[in-house]
Amino acid sequence: MQTQATAPQVLGAPVWRARAAAHARTVEALTADRLARRVEGRTHPVDDFLWEYYAFRPAQLARWHPGPGVGLADGREREGWSGYLVDGAGTASLDVERFVERRGRAVSFVRDLLDATLSRPGRFGCFGLHEWAMVYRADRADVRHDWPLRLGPEGTDAVVESHQVGCSHFDAYRFFTPEAAPRNSLTPTRERQLELEQPGCLHAGMDLYKWCFKLAPAVPSELTLDAFHLARDIRELDMRAAPYDLRDLGYEPVRIETPEGKREYAEAQRAFARRSNAMRRRLLAVLDGLAQTSW
Repeated sequence: MQTQATAPQVLGAPVWRARAAAHARTVEALTADRLARRVEGRTHPVDDFLWEYYAFRPAQLARWHPGPGVGLADGREREGWSGYLVDGAGTASLDVERFVERRGRAVSFVRDLLDATLSRPGRFGCFGLHEWAMVYRADRADVRHDWPLRLGPEGTDAVVESHQVGCSHFDAYRFFTPEAAPRNSLTPTRERQLELEQPGCLHAGMDLYKWCFKLAPAVPSELTLDAFHLARDIRELDMRAAPYDLRDLGYEPVRIETPEGKREYAEAQRAFARRSNAMRRRLLAVLDGLAQTSW
């Protein structure tokens, strides 16, 4: 393995501490409702998803990281933080060589996945039917969200039966009911992820947040936070197009069982594909800039 080290840009202590404090305040504001709901024993199918499914704690997101190539003057408090190196002058920075040594396989996989996804056209004909397939012919006790089905159980099943389900994402497909899985035109597996991932998939867009935080502290926190906002916006569409009736939460349904709803969904999906691809390019630039490395 060969790496090429470059001298980091050093941020003065007042500058980077101000950025870190502002980032922490932003995350605190984002998590306030989540913490209040936990105290009151309430759940939210949109806003709780990123915390529960991705399991990245608010305290972890609140930690600000500058990413590679940036040093933090007077950063001795980061000595002992995973991924950091503090030099004799007290400047803290990402230990690129050590990070690549420890996480090289993960970096390589994510780079390959982002490249593969960017190389393909988006598919915009799934209409969010993955959420419908997760409740197809399910007992009420097995339905994931405690919200009424907008069309009722029979109407929900009829929508699945009248459409061709074409989910390409394993982490959505794996939650299909046993009766729904054979109706999918694809058979996604973890091993086929590089083969099947495509930019029109809402879950692939949400997963950009996962790749950012999994590669912390090498990914700048500004990028991770942007990925969080993207994932939150995508999740809202995901649930508005789902079979649940969430109007009491202020979410008007995208009625994908109608031609108008299909057009609305596909238009939003295309916009998210553009946003997601822009973020994929930003993340690729970070990973490519870690080092000139032979994997």
